[in-house]
Amino acid sequence: MPASDSILEAEILEQPKILSHLLNEERPAIERIAQIIRQRSPKFVVLAARGSSDNAGRYAQYLFGAFNGLPVALATPSLFTLYEKPPRMQDALVIAISQSGQSPDIVAVVDEGRRQGALTIALTNDIESPLALAAEHRLNLRAGQERAVAATKTYTTSLMMIAMLSAALAQDESHFAALETIPAILDQIVSGADETIKASERYRYMEACVVVSRGFNYATSFEVALKLKELTYILAEPYSTADFQHGPLALVADGFPVMAIVPDGGLAGELVEFLKELNRRGAELLVISGREDALEIARTPLPLPTGIPDWLSPIAAVVRGQLFALGLTLAKGYSPDAPRGIHKVTLTE
Repeated sequence: MPASDSILEAEILEQPKILSHLLNEERPAIERIAQIIRQRSPKFVVLAARGSSDNAGRYAQYLFGAFNGLPVALATPSLFTLYEKPPRMQDALVIAISQSGQSPDIVAVVDEGRRQGALTIALTNDIESPLALAAEHRLNLRAGQERAVAATKTYTTSLMMIAMLSAALAQDESHFAALETIPAILDQIVSGADETIKASERYRYMEACVVVSRGFNYATSFEVALKLKELTYILAEPYSTADFQHGPLALVADGFPVMAIVPDGGLAGELVEFLKELNRRGAELLVISGREDALEIARTPLPLPTGIPDWLSPIAAVVRGQLFALGLTLAKGYSPDAPRGIHKVTLTE
């Protein structure tokens, strides 16, 4: 039974169904665009986004690099608008991600990419938006109307779309097979929503924390920290565990909250050892993981189903983080659907 009657909770809980629909409906369009990309053979990717979509772009940096051999740069939109000094993009694949497709600075990156002859693609939840109309090609996130201010289902559909495009570019059926397992994995996670929401009550007086991970889940640390900031108004800072050891580690003393995302895969051993070091320093550890060796170190374990591939784990891990942020919002007595001072669509120049 839902913990609240909030729009945000309803949208978190519908993500398994939404991602299944995206997999079934959008693959033909993705295959067509992947063929065009292979024909054009871009040398690199420029990815334009803001907010949660920017965090999806961080995922794309790892995914396209690891499986498609493509370096990915996050665009600097102010070079295109305020400075009017856009970089060269003739050999680029320009991908813009935006749930609304409205922000003028993201549209400006796509406009300039087309002017320079780059291949341009828009990933958006509104295929009639200015961004979709500006791009040469468009892909529909198919999330349905997202009414809550905080993005949830448009974030996970963005991750899924990026993973589907990577698999299609690589012509890798094993990756598509792995993607087909994600809706059932998310079903398991949202079925434990009440436990995650209840676990967050311990942190109702928390005012600051860090969210750490590495690799594919570097994006997750940013997105979970963003959800905590915009919904609960705490100072939540995201870090790569590697960067965190270069100075910010000094923050950690008795009771300092650290949320860590620990996936299966090659990084797990290093991340578990780092958790042990944080534990020795007295950190209050919240751990999102499917690994028993990571969860047993945590003061607050937030378990994932076991065996999720590292490259797919951000889609699962972020849903557990969304639920925690929802629970903490409720525990603090705030509205999940009306965070103060922000709007669903933000227009930046």
